[in-house]
Amino acid sequence: MLIAAVAWKQTAAEYRALYHQAFNLARMRLDQALAVRKPGDKPLAVITDIDDTVLNAVNYWGYLIQQDRDFFDDAIWDKWIPENKLTATPGALDFFNYAQSQGVEVFYVSSRDQGDKTYEYALGNLRAAGFPFVDAKHVTILRDSSNKEPRQKEIAAQYNVVAMLGDNLNDFQRKYYVKDVDERAWLMEEDRDLFGRKFILMPNPTDGHWMRAIFGDSEPPATDRNREIFKKAASKSAWQPAP
Repeated sequence: MLIAAVAWKQTAAEYRALYHQAFNLARMRLDQALAVRKPGDKPLAVITDIDDTVLNAVNYWGYLIQQDRDFFDDAIWDKWIPENKLTATPGALDFFNYAQSQGVEVFYVSSRDQGDKTYEYALGNLRAAGFPFVDAKHVTILRDSSNKEPRQKEIAAQYNVVAMLGDNLNDFQRKYYVKDVDERAWLMEEDRDLFGRKFILMPNPTDGHWMRAIFGDSEPPATDRNREIFKKAASKSAWQPAP
């Protein structure tokens, strides 16, 4: 199943188009906020995730497929990250450079853990790809938690956050961090009016907290049992032909 998702990331124009669509929406939101901003208002800001939102790891996924892996491999990921092979997602640099030109600040909030050099690696990845605002004020890396809300609330206390960008629902609100597929979908439906407005969601069919809702773990090991669980999830709704 992973091979189809990676092939889509590697080859589909639709995959790239969804990023452009997302950043076009983000720019619309930014322009709307700029148009109504008055003297004395809070400064404007955008909060964004990093991996699979502004940085593309397709090179890593291609390696996994080449090595006949069918699940995320954390050990390989940790070795790969320092290589600075990540590239900007389609439309990302144009959008963030535009935000900077309009006086809008960008804050990167990510959960990663590659040991003591995690923060250094994240800064290096962003700088190598050419992103603005890559400094201690604007980049937050959470090694011990995937809960981004405390940092997001700190930013929102000082800035008018015009958009939040991510490839996981958990990039927007902690309440989505649940281990049940149907509950997660129901919680999303509660907030459906926020998507494309406050929340700008990027495509990611290979990994994320949607996996946690299936397995109870965002990075499940490559076992036969987990392959069966994946198959069951993929056939959650399946045609049953009449005898």
